Amino acid sequence: MDEHTADPRAVAGPHSDGERPIFGRDAELGRLFRAVDSASADPVLVLLGDVGMGKSALLDRAVRRAETRGARVLRAEGSESESNLAFSALHQLLRPVSAEMDGLPERQRAALHGAFGAGPAPAGGDPMLIGVAVLGLFSALGERGRVLVALDDVQWFDRASVDALAFAARRLAGEPVTMLIAARVGGHLPGLDRHVPTLTLGPLDNAAAGQLLDLQPRHPTGRMRTRILDQADGNPLALTELARAVSAHDAAAEPPSTGPLPLTDHLERIFAARLNGLPASTTRALLLLAAMDTVDSAVAALPNARDDIWPAAERAGLIRRTGGYLRFSHPLVRSAVYHAAPFDARREAHLTLAGLLRDEPDRRAWHLAAAATPPDAAVSAELEQTADRARRRGGHAAAAKALQRAAELAPRREDSARLLVEAAAAAVLTGDLAWVEELATAVHARTDDASLLADAAAQVGRLAALTARHAVVFSRLADSAEELARTQPATALDLLTGAAVVRFYCGEDVQQHRIEAVLRRLPEDASHAWLRTWVRAVSNPFGDRAELHSLLPRVAAEARRRPDRLTAFAVMAWLLDETPQAVRAFDEAFDRWGPRGPLPEGLGGAAAWSYVELGRWGRAREACARSSALGATAGLDHAVACATAVDATVLAYQGDAAAARARAEEALALIDPLESRSVAVYARRALGAAALAEGAHEAAYDHLRTVFTADGAPVHYHASYPALADLAVAAVRSGRREEAAAIIEHSARVLAEGASPRLRALISRARGLLADSEDAESHFRAALADPVLEHWPFERAQTLLDLAEWLRRCRRISEARAPLTEALETFRRLGARPWIERARAESRAAGLDVTDATPDALAELSPQQQQIIRLAARGLTNREIGEKLFLSPRTVSSHLYRSFPKLGITTRSQLRDLIEGTFATAGHQD
Repeated sequence: MDEHTADPRAVAGPHSDGERPIFGRDAELGRLFRAVDSASADPVLVLLGDVGMGKSALLDRAVRRAETRGARVLRAEGSESESNLAFSALHQLLRPVSAEMDGLPERQRAALHGAFGAGPAPAGGDPMLIGVAVLGLFSALGERGRVLVALDDVQWFDRASVDALAFAARRLAGEPVTMLIAARVGGHLPGLDRHVPTLTLGPLDNAAAGQLLDLQPRHPTGRMRTRILDQADGNPLALTELARAVSAHDAAAEPPSTGPLPLTDHLERIFAARLNGLPASTTRALLLLAAMDTVDSAVAALPNARDDIWPAAERAGLIRRTGGYLRFSHPLVRSAVYHAAPFDARREAHLTLAGLLRDEPDRRAWHLAAAATPPDAAVSAELEQTADRARRRGGHAAAAKALQRAAELAPRREDSARLLVEAAAAAVLTGDLAWVEELATAVHARTDDASLLADAAAQVGRLAALTARHAVVFSRLADSAEELARTQPATALDLLTGAAVVRFYCGEDVQQHRIEAVLRRLPEDASHAWLRTWVRAVSNPFGDRAELHSLLPRVAAEARRRPDRLTAFAVMAWLLDETPQAVRAFDEAFDRWGPRGPLPEGLGGAAAWSYVELGRWGRAREACARSSALGATAGLDHAVACATAVDATVLAYQGDAAAARARAEEALALIDPLESRSVAVYARRALGAAALAEGAHEAAYDHLRTVFTADGAPVHYHASYPALADLAVAAVRSGRREEAAAIIEHSARVLAEGASPRLRALISRARGLLADSEDAESHFRAALADPVLEHWPFERAQTLLDLAEWLRRCRRISEARAPLTEALETFRRLGARPWIERARAESRAAGLDVTDATPDALAELSPQQQQIIRLAARGLTNREIGEKLFLSPRTVSSHLYRSFPKLGITTRSQLRDLIEGTFATAGHQD
């Protein structure tokens, strides 16, 4: 733990209730107690502080408070040496509730057991499934009473554990679970860096620091007291340890005359000085304890905790007893003991532990690595195997660390470079771009092999494409591709595929010219045709759409032969507005592998947009939830923003304008609009759709106008065009017809023959809305003429409604009824509430009977409640729904409980009959 001291009086004095007060921390204790006591408090609180500031003491007090009030407490402490072992911290936390894990659904239970090495890891290791399992377990424990999850020294948790716990932490609202997280200032806590309440411990004030010194057995006075106060600078641990050292007449207590050493170094020296005079057997035992991964993993290697070898270390304030185990009194003690020993002694300790851990190959490998000096081929090979096991369990950070160390020990530079490239590939899946760049730099230092250097660059580009540094990343990838175009065309093309993705996100036209220039330098090769098609489709789908469309059957056949390319084919189909093909491919890919994967790879929003366009809005929101969760876990703001913008669009279509605006603004806050034009356009389209849903046409026009430049060109070569019809709608009702018409015609000229049937229909609809009354009908009819447009049901229904409104204004009421009836049916099926109301009002004006109570009841539900109702009607259990939507079963149950009265039902069995014929008749779509 971080803040325990050797002398319990070091941080506290007598107190009437038997507990020792913690000086100068009343406000912080009050905040922690409120978090523990109140169900309405924030479910997660992060406690930050420098070494020795008292985080662990405060956490201990909160734990005791929770225990006295009957809460179930789960605890875990970070260990620097265990940060290399995937899921070790999570295993420590959940080990006391291993029996309760058996109550989880089979997939979740298997995922946890696989992560802990207690069973085979599920193929592909899905980190999100582990997160759902942790959330479900916390929720199940909460059904029996309040739960406190206390996490200490989280900066030393392994990354896989942090990801799983962060996933659960973001979804604890409404659960009787509180999570307290203690970590050092500056420690990276991925997934918990943003939007989580934080309490930072500063230095004690002079009064509290003086009280703490006065409490010491031999409190310092005079000049020495002043110097201790000055050097400690309000740090409780520094105050107590410096005072202790002075009282023992330890030379290390005298601050240097030229100024203090850095505090941590100074404290380590103080602790190390306590080793002087200890029996040799005690010193050896302490070193073994310091070298261990956990206290109990190889306890047989240590003298018994009750053995007389330990009292001397206890008297020196170096260790303490917790239950039947021994702990160092502070992590600095462990560090001091370890680093004070000569290398040969440390090496012997690690070899001893490795010999005792033959049944735990991963721990054994790391002990051998600690004892090794380069080169060591055998240990390097063992670390490679450790990395492979970690990858299978989804421990990508642990795998990357093992491969990085394996590279350091590899005898041959070529092997070292290869291992570093593999480490970079694993590190990509953590979202840590700085680390991936560090590994790529190390590859350059080890080899001149162009293929390995290109692979390293591709790994950097693969991750950077999901960050906000698109312009820089594009240049790197394009430069590398150009350099290799003649000598290694296959590698160059591979780099260019990444550059094309970055081009899509960034959307700069100059990038397209660069891609075309590199493509011209690459030789035509039939074996590379698939990748060339990908690059062209992603970077310029409407530039030569006819040829690209003609290549789709060949691309689809390739995807069938190589199922790993199914998703890439689906992305290409979506970009070319072949949405039905895209959705079929996405469905097949998800059915084969499940929607799993450690990162929202490639054009992650393509699947969600495909489902939105085809009218499968529930499935779209599921895809958004997953992509957002993955991006948040990896700290990839761009990926989160992309998913959030799509989700905002669906919310707007469903009529939850306030939620849509909040989500769209969240997306915009996460990106630089010049670096991520596609996402910026998506978010602005969502804001425009939300304004249209509320009838705020001027606001809608202002938002939608921003997705085109001042001269009417699209801000993004693909994302801007679907806004054309909505722009026209807003323009008609806000007096901007002329400006909007110029934008529509500009887009029509730019697209020309490259326009897809869908885009031609949107342009025709826009022209109909903006045209003089006598000319409008032909445009509306053209927008509805192609039967393929039925695959964009929402857009088609909007055009039908526009046509019907025009017909009724022309007093052709009988002709208006058929398109009105079809439009209303589609809006009901989709759950597009604002458009349902508009179509119903128009239908009544046309003399149609549209009385229908059931859709009104459904319309009272929030979009998320509708989504849950849909899944429940399909027979999914609360746990299965939670797994799909990344919610706890308790949260699902709460939504159902609130929804049933609004629907006028009392049992789950009534759901299917109730919603058949309304939006759930599209069950095949969701």
